[in-house]
Amino acid sequence: MKYLIMITMNPAAFDGLAQQERDGIMEAMGPFMEKITATGELLGSQALADPRESSVVKVRDGVPVVTDGPYTESKEYLAGYYLVEVESKERAVEIAGMVPDAHVNAMEIRPVIFSSGIDL
Repeated sequence: MKYLIMITMNPAAFDGLAQQERDGIMEAMGPFMEKITATGELLGSQALADPRESSVVKVRDGVPVVTDGPYTESKEYLAGYYLVEVESKERAVEIAGMVPDAHVNAMEIRPVIFSSGIDL
């Protein structure tokens, strides 16, 4: 079963950490990724830019209308994801708990119910 582990970041919480702890989180990312890649469970992962870099597209009367910046103002935002294929939801929860910044950021786990077939 495929699961999307979405990283919901609160930049204030991350920025509130000591520099040494932030560095430790970043250093732990490589070994974490290597571990779940070696098991064959990691299908893909992407980190997203700050929402200030986003654009919102809405179609009005058949014409795309583009607005710069985030869709909504909030303290938390989608910072990235891991796409995993695992035997059970429990394993997806276990992997989410292994993410080095899971003690700072929320990891939302959602089953994938449709896939385009395009390899990530």
